[in-house]
Amino acid sequence: MAAPTGQDQDLRFFIGRQPILDLNQEIVGYELLFRAAGHHQTAQFESQAQASASVIASALSEFGFQEVLGDKFGFLNITAGVLHSEILELLPIEQSVLEILENIELDDNVRLRCQQLKAQGFQIALDDHVYSPDHAAFYKFVDIIKVDLMETDPEELPKIAAELRKFPVRLLAERVETIEQFNQCVKYGFELFQGYFFERPVVLNKKRIDPSGLAMMKLLKQLNADWDINEVEETFRENPTLTFNLLKLVNSVMFGMREKIKNLRHAIMMLGINHLRRWVQLALFAGKDERGLNSPLLEMAAVRGRLMEILTMRRSGLPRTSDVVEAAFMAGILSLLDVLFETDMEEVVNSLNLSDEVAAALLRREGPLGQLLLLTEKLEKTDFVAVQDILEQSGITFEQLLSAQLDAFNWRNSIVQDQRRA
Repeated sequence: MAAPTGQDQDLRFFIGRQPILDLNQEIVGYELLFRAAGHHQTAQFESQAQASASVIASALSEFGFQEVLGDKFGFLNITAGVLHSEILELLPIEQSVLEILENIELDDNVRLRCQQLKAQGFQIALDDHVYSPDHAAFYKFVDIIKVDLMETDPEELPKIAAELRKFPVRLLAERVETIEQFNQCVKYGFELFQGYFFERPVVLNKKRIDPSGLAMMKLLKQLNADWDINEVEETFRENPTLTFNLLKLVNSVMFGMREKIKNLRHAIMMLGINHLRRWVQLALFAGKDERGLNSPLLEMAAVRGRLMEILTMRRSGLPRTSDVVEAAFMAGILSLLDVLFETDMEEVVNSLNLSDEVAAALLRREGPLGQLLLLTEKLEKTDFVAVQDILEQSGITFEQLLSAQLDAFNWRNSIVQDQRRA
């Protein structure tokens, strides 16, 4: 991706999205992070302001906010130079949260500029903010204050939250790594959360996650008509929880079978139309939505599966219906089931009778599929140094990764939109 000026015109940027969750642990936005490929530790620009302006320009012209965000908010790091520039006028106001970086002095000039942007419709956030009564003028109008848990004394956190709650702001806890931290922050009055606590269950026990009622009704309609296996397969592909339930069902009906499940189509054909239709009818009555479309785990699983599928197609030259490509999608979709069901991944793998290649990827990140799965995980964590290393080892180009990532975001966004229209 091209930066706008100078010798850096050939710089390309990795995209990182860190989910922002609400009290229900549903996704409401993403902090967007961009790093120049090959320059992860330093910006390689003449100034931080130039770097920030360049990545925003690239995000607008090359990536596209709609492709990356869907209908969610985008949280963007704003330097002092960018804050006072006209480039902010290019941003989609209704989706943009401007994070005023912690190294910006909160003086009268900054306050007036932020108030001007607020009047235009932008949301304003103070990033990694340290509470001080001296900043009361900002607390009266900013929308969000982000507090970094790793940089805050846990004993001081309740007092800080209590002081900030006197103002009409929403508190966002950053770097929430455990469910215990999440619960404490809820108790203190935080409303938004950033971190990967939702990937770490408190205890290991089985947890039933029901399929979406909308998806089940769509599937039942397909099965009651002159069913087309391509349409049925696509419905399963779009709903990770349905996929898991299908595989469990196949193993229950075909208990003791010697043939291993190769992919989704294979599982559908093994089960047969009658068993599948009967199961859907029963599941419709038993099913219930939890976090639904905005579940961060289902979001990540769907994007992982699609990303791995596309990279496998482009690297191998094989069609989407090939066993190799289908296995890549399945590995991505299933990779968060240990968290969803609060159980051990080995138990998940053993219960589904998966192929050795998919099992090795899920359990040990081994083989070509394991390498792709590791790549998607490092990309989610915005560990761009590790991403670069895996690209070099795997022979995947930067262009292939970026194209596949945007395709995966678009694919997931289109599913969400279709299901909301249903």
